[in-house]
Amino acid sequence: MTSLDYYGIEELLSDEERAARDRARRFVQEEVLSEIVPCHRAGKFPEHLTPRMGKLGFYAPYLKEHGCARLSDTAYGLIMQELERADSGLRSLASVQGALAIQAIHSFGSPEQHARWLPGLVSGERVACFALTEHGHGSDPGGMETRAKRNGDNYILNGSKCWIGNASIADVKVVWAKDDDGRVGGFIVEKDAPGFRARDIEGKFSLRMSRTSECWFENCRIPEENRLPKASGLSAPLSCLSHARVGIAWGVIGAAVDCYETALSYAKGREQFGRPIAGFQLVQQKLVWMLQEITKAQLLALRLTRMIEAGSARPVQISLAKRNNVWMALKCARKARDILGAAGITDRYPVIRHLMNLESVSTYEGTHDIHTLIVGRDITGVDAFAG
Repeated sequence: MTSLDYYGIEELLSDEERAARDRARRFVQEEVLSEIVPCHRAGKFPEHLTPRMGKLGFYAPYLKEHGCARLSDTAYGLIMQELERADSGLRSLASVQGALAIQAIHSFGSPEQHARWLPGLVSGERVACFALTEHGHGSDPGGMETRAKRNGDNYILNGSKCWIGNASIADVKVVWAKDDDGRVGGFIVEKDAPGFRARDIEGKFSLRMSRTSECWFENCRIPEENRLPKASGLSAPLSCLSHARVGIAWGVIGAAVDCYETALSYAKGREQFGRPIAGFQLVQQKLVWMLQEITKAQLLALRLTRMIEAGSARPVQISLAKRNNVWMALKCARKARDILGAAGITDRYPVIRHLMNLESVSTYEGTHDIHTLIVGRDITGVDAFAG
């Protein structure tokens, strides 16, 4: 499958960035595509791919130490694009493991914590999760109720988290809780810690290839050295979300491209009224809209990561890219589903799976409306969150 590049973006990439993208594309084509439909139907993730993705350098590849791939932020985005072209659950694993958990420990951990946990996470030999969202606090993480109370040389965690990727199997859980002073801190809860339990969420119609859990901390005792010493305040977990949102802004382009190319191929081969439906004006209008919006999203994502590489990007610019590109991908999936007609609701084609997955991507790490208010506050100077 060739990439969609209507405006010659390929010319703006370095050899290293193209090589990283092509490596991810080969991985998807040779090792992933045959797994997707059966895993989607079964509602499970092909666990053997977790260390394989680590070996290929897909976890936080923009970082420079502890076995990370030392790639540009643009290369990171291109990798996420190829992973999500296969399935959002594949990219989501890379986001949780890399941009959230590894990023949190790398940014806010001590040298001892780096040495203890990062090599195994970067290699994919150990699985991580990032536990921020709670049952009653999604868009408002600052209202979290999970508490970490100091007790001698330990902390005692009490509370719950929800919609946490891989929490039920994670070897390393990065948990965010308020300490005795009411400040948000990061804590590492290791696998099988007493007082921790988790349950996978069943009945999902979206992200079926991604393990999603709710979890509870009931007098869960962890040693003092498992607190991330440089994480103080809500800005710490939110900074990790910024890295993940960059991956989303790039990743959903891959889902949109897969929907577009599927719809284009189908329209050329499907005949009605004596000719291919690609020859009808309304079908062409949908295809041109998809091409137009994908191209704009590609340019937006590329400019964003170039600004990140230059150190000039602001979080609100990440919000705008996440908001726009997920909206674009959802619209592309819906238009592609329309072009495919009845065939579009079956998993013979990837469109309906992308459409359902993107409904989740639109919600997590800031809904469309929340990012609207973030950008709106920036351009008007008026905080609409204040009610």
